[in-house]
Amino acid sequence: TSLPLRRESFEREAVYIAIGIKPYGHKEVIDYCIAPSENIEVWTDMLQNMKSRGLKQVDLFLSDGVVGMKTALARTYPKAHFQRCLVHVMRNICAKVRVDDREKIMNEFKQVHQQTNKEEATAVLHDFYTKWGKVYSHVIRSLKDIEPDLLVFYNYPKQIRASIYSTNMIESFNNVIKRKAKPKAEFPTEQSLDAFIGIQAMSYNDRYFNRIHKGFGQVQDTLESYFD
Repeated sequence: TSLPLRRESFEREAVYIAIGIKPYGHKEVIDYCIAPSENIEVWTDMLQNMKSRGLKQVDLFLSDGVVGMKTALARTYPKAHFQRCLVHVMRNICAKVRVDDREKIMNEFKQVHQQTNKEEATAVLHDFYTKWGKVYSHVIRSLKDIEPDLLVFYNYPKQIRASIYSTNMIESFNNVIKRKAKPKAEFPTEQSLDAFIGIQAMSYNDRYFNRIHKGFGQVQDTLESYFD
């Protein structure tokens, strides 16, 4: 997300946030960082920092379309799988099609994450290509380039798929941050912004410390088997 911070001038600065879920469903903010803008170098540093702090293995990463993220993951967590946030993909499609087509295209693309299995979802996605390929060739070409990252969530138990095809969990936390930051016109220093984010992260972790995220309690044994 981004928040207003005064350095030499007033700007909105990027706040990088990573939330993790353990196999038994406990979720927590595991790292955050403040930087002038979003770039892969900062994400790479965050990944390396998490590994140095003891996060030895990750089975699945979920993020929006940050350029270079898969390469950074391959260097830090080579066994991890990568899922592209489908909500961000849909937003990107929306921005590139005519207004009159948006609702229809969105409703059709949503079917991709509402299927019973990966084979059915692949068929729906390819039908989508066929239907819209002539009208929006650039959109379909972009989708084909990232297709390996669109349906990874189907490799996981159905009980948790709704939690791992989009970054809604982090978006929800971001919304809390923005709402609580709204009374502040800006943060006067990076230290004040850092302290604010830290307090929100600790509050989030305390709130969810004893909660099991939806669906995870039912498939704990399966998820634990993915780890060494």
